[in-house]
Amino acid sequence: MDKENKVKIAILVIFIAVLGLIYILNPNFYSEFWHVATSGNMQETVDYINSFGAWAIIFSFLLDVLINALGFLPSIFVSTANGLLFGIVPGIIVSWLAETAGVIISFVLMRTILRSSAEKIIAKSKYLKKADDFSGKNGFKVMLILRAMPYFPSGILTALGAVSRISLKDYALANLIGKFPSTSLEVVIGHDVVNYQQNLDRLMIVIVLVCIIYGAIWYYQRRMNKK
Repeated sequence: MDKENKVKIAILVIFIAVLGLIYILNPNFYSEFWHVATSGNMQETVDYINSFGAWAIIFSFLLDVLINALGFLPSIFVSTANGLLFGIVPGIIVSWLAETAGVIISFVLMRTILRSSAEKIIAKSKYLKKADDFSGKNGFKVMLILRAMPYFPSGILTALGAVSRISLKDYALANLIGKFPSTSLEVVIGHDVVNYQQNLDRLMIVIVLVCIIYGAIWYYQRRMNKK
């Protein structure tokens, strides 16, 4: 058994052990988690997190990490709940750090499992090889810009990063920086949408600013691509 397969097996064993430990500590966790994560009900999400009392902020952090590590479930409801329960600034910090940790964990798992298979496919195509080399040289910039986009499907970006040549260091740093503006906007907009009667003016200002800023980024990238 080569070193790569040993690492894959070790990661799989650790992952299964963690899942088993969670079940032992709380047998109802997975059914409750799945219901809250897929229901799309904001009030249920808030009530569920708040039910943990003094541990709510820690639980919310771990819940957000898990959702982003899985990659296919939306974390916007947890981010919004964090803003509603803990306040906008604490909610942003908790969501930002949790989402960053989650996508890094997901990247490591996907890179370990998928990269070797991706390399075999890439090697057969000169076009994919060029794209792969580009992702290594410019991976930080590309990932930073894409992660700064709010509401962009997280799992897709993680998968693209995992099969590219971007280094773990560049990926982690790009996500740490890029996740801050996108998560901040998600928390603020989510908070103000729920409480739109009290925050309608701020909500409209934030939406306009977001359109202007990201429109300018899109225009700049388009100009650069033409050059």
